Amino acid sequence: MTNAKAVNYTAEQTAKVVTDYKAGVTVEAIAESVGKTTRSIVAKLSRELGDGYKGKTTAKAEKVVNVGKADLSAKVAKVAGLTADEAKDLQKLTKQTLVNLLVAVSRVAVE
Repeated sequence: MTNAKAVNYTAEQTAKVVTDYKAGVTVEAIAESVGKTTRSIVAKLSRELGDGYKGKTTAKAEKVVNVGKADLSAKVAKVAGLTADEAKDLQKLTKQTLVNLLVAVSRVAVE
């Protein structure tokens, strides 16, 4: 009899959680996108990033401040397969809208 540990997160889920967090996506949005609780995501980020994890975001901290609109629109365009001109048009959206769009497009790309 072996003591096999149950896998709670697949490698793909772990990569998505870390990538989304680094892109400025809120913990709540990440939790919803992978079907986990926010508490589980916070614990996973703490394990994966160590000192790189800044803690659970609050409602006021949901605004993306570390990533520019150009970077966000480029990421959305890459995941969605858009042209450079279409990516430039995305920069007209707010940062939070771009983050929400990136989460939604990433979900569809994973499926």
